[in-house]
Amino acid sequence: MKKAHLLLIGVGGMALAATIVVLIVIVQPLLFGGAPGISGTVTSRGTALVGGPFSLTDHTGKRVTEKDFLGRHMLIFFGYTYCPDVCPGELQVVAAALDALGDKGKQIQPVFITIDPERDTVQQLADYVPHFHKRLIGLTGTADEIAKAAKAYRVYFAKVEDENASEYLMDHSSILYLMGPKGEFLGHFGYGTQPKELADKLAQYLG
Repeated sequence: MKKAHLLLIGVGGMALAATIVVLIVIVQPLLFGGAPGISGTVTSRGTALVGGPFSLTDHTGKRVTEKDFLGRHMLIFFGYTYCPDVCPGELQVVAAALDALGDKGKQIQPVFITIDPERDTVQQLADYVPHFHKRLIGLTGTADEIAKAAKAYRVYFAKVEDENASEYLMDHSSILYLMGPKGEFLGHFGYGTQPKELADKLAQYLG
């Protein structure tokens, strides 16, 4: 996270715009029988085409697949460690919401999947994720593995070169995905959702 502050601020606007586009153009049409859910979230009456198999490496160096998370809810965010504002902000929201849920929050596994495998190595994630929550799992992989995972979750991302910046930025959608214990898509939360609002919505899904 210390390196993120060296980057130019400005990707937030692009990420927010991308989020709106993804939410309206991509996510909702892909939800079979989609209907308005809890306070602006989207739930599915049928089978949602969001989520699917992945094979990645966690921040401890262990290979994992979606099957390793069965039996628990997953709250997934795609981003990158060099992100100057959006990613750390969203991960702070996730951490605060899970803490607000108390013991009930232990039913949810927070997961951070990088969209920048070129820089987000296992060690980089190992240094990054503890800054947010002790149960947060960081996942990385090869460029192909990340691309497949992003495609499964309908995540938009693109490398942004800026000759005036010392590091490149990544433009990406900023959506939190809630997956059920069987790996099924339950709903998503857009950028700007506040910790209390997120905690309240998650509590409703948990029952």
